[in-house]
Order: sequence, then structure tokens, then C-alpha cells
Amino acid sequence: MGLLNSNKIPIRHGVQQQGIRKACQIARDILLVTSAQVQVGVTTGEVDRFAAAEMKARGCKSAFLGYRQFPGHICISINEEIVHGIGGPRVIQDGDIVKIDVGIEYDGWIGDNALTVPVGNVAQETLHLLAATEESLHVAIRHARDGWMLGDLCASVEEHVIQYGYTVVREFVGHGVGRKLHEEPQVPNYGKKGDRPRLKAGMTLAIEPMINMGTEKTRVLSDKWTAITQDRKPSAHFEHVVLITTGEPEVLTLRKRMFPKGVADLSPLPISALI
Repeated sequence: MGLLNSNKIPIRHGVQQQGIRKACQIARDILLVTSAQVQVGVTTGEVDRFAAAEMKARGCKSAFLGYRQFPGHICISINEEIVHGIGGPRVIQDGDIVKIDVGIEYDGWIGDNALTVPVGNVAQETLHLLAATEESLHVAIRHARDGWMLGDLCASVEEHVIQYGYTVVREFVGHGVGRKLHEEPQVPNYGKKGDRPRLKAGMTLAIEPMINMGTEKTRVLSDKWTAITQDRKPSAHFEHVVLITTGEPEVLTLRKRMFPKGVADLSPLPISALI
């Protein structure tokens, strides 16, 4: 990361920003209505099919389906599953946490965002993990400013969550986003303060903390996609796409926070309140 040439990072202007802004708004809307389907007794395959229908109705397509042969329209990952879970026959249970990650392509532009849905009677210690993860995302967003260093943004996530005894996933990271699902730069949830590149207005970053309750170590299941925590303790995931501006960061996938007061209040807003 420290040696990356910032001149290789795409800079969006004018109508380009409008294009990615629209794609991100659609991705946000699909994420929220899809997350509302996450209920006890529903299968992950049913949630995936719902998302696919929403994409078709809104005139966009999945940015994930077929990407390196990924077989799902969205990523849906439960409990110890970190990312890249595939919808199927698994039934969602009371007490689960379900990560929904929606990436779409609309008019040649990508929108990408994620959140973690608590289902029913979730343990307080797990709700704390969710709140801290969402909080770390917003800490990172505050560092997404013209002239600031990417290393400061990345380091801020780990610095925030380690105070609670949590760890950050190192194998999977955030990224630039725009015409392609994954563009420069990589945006890890750890790093060294002061590391380049220097952020510039017009850059669009997918910032996505993936935070584990236990070990940072991971492994991938036999489906060659689903990543889980090695100790099978819960993992949480929240993601926004952010546009660097000459002023305040613009969150292109903006939604209400699930935990408005962070770890100070572990009463999550229901998905219906976020839509």
C-alpha cells in the first residue's frame, strides 16, 4: 500500500460522479429491502432470489454473479461466516447475525454496500461486536478527505476495534470502486499511519470493516468462496462507498445507522427504520 502511485487511482468528475452516485443509491435501496427479508425460517437462497428480482425490477444486474465464477446474486454470510457466503438451503435461525453484501452494475457503474442484520434474540456480546464494527466504519469515513493519507484511514479501523478486544480480517479488504467492482487502491482495515497514497477529491472508495470477535485467522470452506473465522466466533461486516470531495466525505450509499449511538446503546434500529 505504501508504494502505490496515487496517479493510478481513478478520479471521477461531473457526469462520472453522477453515474456512480446513482448506482450506489440503487445498491443501497436493494440492500435495505433485501435485508428486511432476513427473518427466522427464511432460507439464504430465498433472500438471494429476492435480491435478484429487485435488481431486475430496478434495471440493474448483480456485480457479483459470475465474478470469478461466483454463483450468487449477493453475498449472504451467517455468524462465523465473514464474507462471500452463497445463498442456498440454510435456514436463518433466531439469534443469528446475517451479513448481506449487495453489489450491482447500473449503466456501466458499480454500487457496493453491506450490513449485518441481527435476527431475533441476539446475544448482547454479539450486538456489541456489530455496534463496534459499524462505528469503526464511520470512524474511517471521517478520514476520507482530500489531502489525507490512506494509511491513516486504514489504521483508524483497527485502532478503534482493538480497544474492545476485537480483531480485523487481513485476507479481505476494501477497494476502489467505479467502472469495475475492484479498482485501485486496496483499502485494508489495518495499516500504518502516514502511508501513501494521498487521497484526492474524486476518488471513490468502498470502505468495509470486517471485524472478528475472536481470532483474526480465517479459512475458506469447500465451496471455495465462504470465508469463516478459524475459531468459529462471530464476525461482523458493514460497508459504504465514499466519494472524496474538497470538503466533507460524501457517503454514496448513505443510510441511517443501525446503532445510532454505537456501543453506548446496543438497541439496534429495525431494518424497517433504515429504509
